[in-house]
Amino acid sequence: MEKQVIIVSGKNGQLGSELKDIAALYTQFDFYFFDRTELDIANAEAVNTAFEKYKPSYFINTAAYTAVDKAETEQEQAYLINAEAAANIAKAGKVYGTKFIHISTDYVFNGKSNHPYKEDDITDPVNYYGCTKWMGEQLALQNNPQTIVIRTSWVYSVYGNNFVKTMLRLMKERTDISVVNDQFGSPTYAKDLAEAIMQVIEQNNFQPGIYHFSNDGEINWHTFATAIKKVKQLSCNVHPIPSSQYPTPAKRPAYSVMSKDKIQSVFHIQLKAWEESLAECLKHL
Repeated sequence: MEKQVIIVSGKNGQLGSELKDIAALYTQFDFYFFDRTELDIANAEAVNTAFEKYKPSYFINTAAYTAVDKAETEQEQAYLINAEAAANIAKAGKVYGTKFIHISTDYVFNGKSNHPYKEDDITDPVNYYGCTKWMGEQLALQNNPQTIVIRTSWVYSVYGNNFVKTMLRLMKERTDISVVNDQFGSPTYAKDLAEAIMQVIEQNNFQPGIYHFSNDGEINWHTFATAIKKVKQLSCNVHPIPSSQYPTPAKRPAYSVMSKDKIQSVFHIQLKAWEESLAECLKHL
């Protein structure tokens, strides 16, 4: 029997790299990993050619334009990668009967809630990055009925650029740093998300729609930074500050904690506590 093919875009990003690491455990599939130079997902023709060649059973789109502040000025670029590309993949996937797993973000919400967001809560992005990711979700779901959108948040990994690695660097360089304490969310270890995606695929119980995934727990960035300091036993002082003292080009939602009940009940996925996953990641850094 021929193996089912899985294509993964964004192979050098945090999630793409973690999927590459665990791919060998799933011998029932043939994986093909691409970066932007190998497969430009913003180019419909290139996408169609790849689908024709590999005829994938699954396409996992981990590629994204994630520079939240830069997206405010590089709007065309952000739109192409986060929205247009999702439409290209979904359209080609519909032709080839490919199941599409598209990764989105907590930044589709405005952050005015005071309880975890559910999948069907009203979206209202507060910055252009969130807006393009929201458009990407819509285009993916509209163009391929066999689409799962997974919204995730505060992603970190041993790969790529992320908050955890930035904090480690700053804490080693400086005696004092300041971190905002009035933005609340849930961190996601990219390795846990990679495993969850493969669990969804392996179960052969593909139920299209939107799902939320992160590690368990609700914290602010200052708490996160303090935990990193503690695990690594660093002596840097970590001071809490309000967002108003750290202005950024793009606005951030004040509260973007998401409810993960749906992904847990539909796919029986167990969530790890954020502290446990952070400690595991820091062992490798």
